[in-house]
Amino acid sequence: MARIEMENLGKVYEDGTRAVGNVDLEIEDGEFLVLVGPSGCGKSTVLRMIAGLEDITEGKMMIGDRVVNDMPPKDRDIAMVFQNYALYPHMTVFDNMAFGLKLRKFSKEEIERRVGEAADVLEIRDFLGRRPRALSGGQRQRVAMGRAIVREPAAFLMDEPLSNLDAKLRVQMRAELERLHNRLGTTTVYVTHDQVEAMTLGDRVAVLRAVSPNRPYNLQQVGPPSELFRHPDNLFVAGFIGSPPMNLTYGHLEAEGDRLFAVLPHAKIRVGGETLDTHPGLENNMAKELVVGIRPSALEAAAVAGSDPERMMKAEVEVTEMLGADTYIHFTVHKRPVITPDIEELLADTDQDPGSLGDTTTFIARVNPDLNVKTGDTIELVVDNNKLHFFDPHSGFRIGAEDKVAASA
Repeated sequence: MARIEMENLGKVYEDGTRAVGNVDLEIEDGEFLVLVGPSGCGKSTVLRMIAGLEDITEGKMMIGDRVVNDMPPKDRDIAMVFQNYALYPHMTVFDNMAFGLKLRKFSKEEIERRVGEAADVLEIRDFLGRRPRALSGGQRQRVAMGRAIVREPAAFLMDEPLSNLDAKLRVQMRAELERLHNRLGTTTVYVTHDQVEAMTLGDRVAVLRAVSPNRPYNLQQVGPPSELFRHPDNLFVAGFIGSPPMNLTYGHLEAEGDRLFAVLPHAKIRVGGETLDTHPGLENNMAKELVVGIRPSALEAAAVAGSDPERMMKAEVEVTEMLGADTYIHFTVHKRPVITPDIEELLADTDQDPGSLGDTTTFIARVNPDLNVKTGDTIELVVDNNKLHFFDPHSGFRIGAEDKVAASA
């Protein structure tokens, strides 16, 4: 296993296009780190720079105690798993897994031992005599992972390995990957566009976005999945992490004695103590319009959560989604949508035109599935006021996180 360290890592192509800028990231020995972000944010480029498939034009890359900037891929002691499996169709599963070991002149006994052990771990021993065309997509992906495992590398690099699988199989393979990492403990860097995948797999998650003339760095925030979900540093992370995404609207603050209230278009919510703790200096923003964020999971029906007049909002149900363990309620907030550079970038990733959003905002509440509601009903929702989020609409930073973000940029 190995520690991977990037210091001011950058990639500029010959035509002047900057793909990666000022990435400072330390991946601990044995850690499972996920690089996540929209298309074009540089995550696959960073992975290929670790592998040696892309030249490093700025900064330093270390694997273990070696600087690998100019080291060829074959000498870096890493194994890569690709999106498209990259199996040899004319070879059996055994030969696909053994191919790299044969090139390195391992003995027949050692090759059989390694392939056999990897096949047992991945439960594909019965398929060793088959060719890839006789396997399902999930089985082919296991073979691709097996080919990496037999190398016994210092680190695994995985580039969207589950994206070609159907939804049910992706869930199954996520669990397989987690079990595999727990068993092997090998340092793993995993790239995905799917934030659910990132949140369920990563010991830590690094959120990247594309560099721009005003923002010459990709890395937005890195931390455990729960930290990114509960305390996003900026609107980009807040809007990207979470399914359904965070509800966002414009609002301002008002003080009543020693209490602080968030005044929203459709409610006036007392700010809880935990929210104040996570937004130091929030009370200094009384005269400003702020972006206020509420996770769908921080909204519950009053009949279930109990009533507190300082935490209530009314909602006219427009759409309900029954998902078994939860029900999602969609309702309208009569305020213009939050459109900032952060949000515009997220909308572009899903091919949404900001101009098509109209002049109202849709909120989603995740409520108890036993609640009997239908379209057209007006219900009262209770807000968990210890889980409010406040952002500066101009900088995009979470109130209280400005110094932290500036120091890491």
